[in-house]
Amino acid sequence: MNQHPGLWRLNRSEQRSILIVGDLFFAYLAMVVSLILWASRDWLNISFEFFRTRVPGWFLLLPLLWVLLMVELYDLRRASHRREIFKGVAVAAGVSVILYLLVFFLSEPNSLPRLVIAYFIVFCALLTLLWRLAFARLFSTPIFMRRMLIVGAGRAGSTLAEVYARANPKPFLVVGLVDDDPLKQGTHVAGIPVLSSIDSLLEVIDTQRVTDLVFAISGDMRPEIVETVLKAEEAGIEVHTMPAVYEEMQGRIPVQLLNSDWLLRSFLDEAHMGDFYEFAKRLIDILGALAGLAFFILTYPIISLAILVDSGSPIMYRQVRSGRNGRTYTIIKYRTMIQDAEKDGQPRLTAENDERITRLGNFLRKTHLDEFPQFINVIRGDMSLVGPRAERPEIINDLQRKIPFYRARLLVRPGLTGWAQINQRYAASLEDMIVKLEYDLYYIKHRNLIMDISIILRTFGLRGQ
Repeated sequence: MNQHPGLWRLNRSEQRSILIVGDLFFAYLAMVVSLILWASRDWLNISFEFFRTRVPGWFLLLPLLWVLLMVELYDLRRASHRREIFKGVAVAAGVSVILYLLVFFLSEPNSLPRLVIAYFIVFCALLTLLWRLAFARLFSTPIFMRRMLIVGAGRAGSTLAEVYARANPKPFLVVGLVDDDPLKQGTHVAGIPVLSSIDSLLEVIDTQRVTDLVFAISGDMRPEIVETVLKAEEAGIEVHTMPAVYEEMQGRIPVQLLNSDWLLRSFLDEAHMGDFYEFAKRLIDILGALAGLAFFILTYPIISLAILVDSGSPIMYRQVRSGRNGRTYTIIKYRTMIQDAEKDGQPRLTAENDERITRLGNFLRKTHLDEFPQFINVIRGDMSLVGPRAERPEIINDLQRKIPFYRARLLVRPGLTGWAQINQRYAASLEDMIVKLEYDLYYIKHRNLIMDISIILRTFGLRGQ
């Protein structure tokens, strides 16, 4: 068997690292160009003395801030879309301009290199845009795309093939599937051919120049298959499980395709976070909640009066929800529905275009203003800024009987916003709730500070969906 055929086919983490290095390089290049223009305008020479006396130290950190503002585009699914690239760079430039204006108006005259900051924003946006478009085009060419073979054409393999068929642009090339069922061999799944039996796996890897194997077999594997996989690994072929590839493509976990012991074997270990993350997240929660409460206090008279005029009292809405580890607490929100929205006392999920939502309530929900009283819950420690949506105990008890692993979402504090909320607005059916759970479990498994910040930015409209 030939050695690793994917010399130029970088994996996802390697591509992400290239993006970060490239963004930093072009941001610092933009900084150098900006300094040269600024110096030439004032008839100054670029020298060590120039940097020591005229350039403040914090200016050298601007490229790092730019990379932070680009955090959403380190999701390779977004980094491959031209529209997302234009949107992401435009938003980063827009936020930079806002920060620049704050610096301009709040600082003393002649105390900061205001013009060079303007140069930096312009050149950084242009260079980053060109670099990102070149990256997207380069890594969508066949020579740089990884070639994947799906092992198993059953339910799991077929699901992955269907997800791949809907993906645009394609994150990699799926050359085919292999399966031991003779009735499947020679057929197509979502337009992808079933090439042969698993016994011919090594031959298929050679002929199709495969770089990655994706195992989509839910049952026990024959010893011969395990031996074949080891030989493929020795030749440099990367081996993945179907759930891992599904997560990478969809940003959620396929709960209906997992074995019943998945929670104990895999999820719980990966869901536990270190003390530093918990401390930093709580600190961000408190600082964010204090800022949110200040805005809440300023806008309370206007919003409360508008609610009274639109639909009467009460202004606030209180309801028992389940928090971390199932502990209950009382959530506080502006009322956005009609009075007695649940006259029969039966909990009902909120649907898109729900007729119970008032005219003003619709505006408050779209702008997220209805969520601001919940900053009180964040200060108390009932909630976090980012986490799964808080649900009522009755709904949780009902859904955990219908959806596998549903109660696992209670491992973390519920949030004002979350990965599920920004990817799927309403869940009005059981199928929608399953998808939301898949997003929630993905967040719990992969959460980190960068992901939390990204979710917050997208929630408040700084990052469009």
